[in-house]
Amino acid sequence: SMNCWLACHLRPRIKSVASSLARPLGAVPGPVTSAASAGCHRLIREFDAVCVTTADEMAELATLRDSAAPSLTTPSDRSSDETRVLDAMSTRAARDVSDIAARSGLSVIRVTSVLGALDLSGVVRAGERGWQTLARRSR
Repeated sequence: SMNCWLACHLRPRIKSVASSLARPLGAVPGPVTSAASAGCHRLIREFDAVCVTTADEMAELATLRDSAAPSLTTPSDRSSDETRVLDAMSTRAARDVSDIAARSGLSVIRVTSVLGALDLSGVVRAGERGWQTLARRSR
């Protein structure tokens, strides 16, 4: 299952990625008898993920995320890959990941990762036609 794959293959990075993005880590547990639940249970057990079982608990976790969120408001706060991705994007035209990858010189996998971090930081957004920056940025 996807949960098991995530837990087995991404396990070493999960906590460090959540920490580096200043994001709380949450997991929705499933039945202990289900193999599909193993990944979530491992996150809770090994990575101190918050056990999320209701919409209210998810809202509480989201509030923690918003209060702890880093802001990538200045170019000096950004990594070189983030700068390359942002330079390849537009505020007017949506671009798909492969176009951004070609323009930035980064792999599609790396661009996808960077876009996820920038999205969490509120710098870019995904729309029906692709990705766009949210506002003009200083270079």
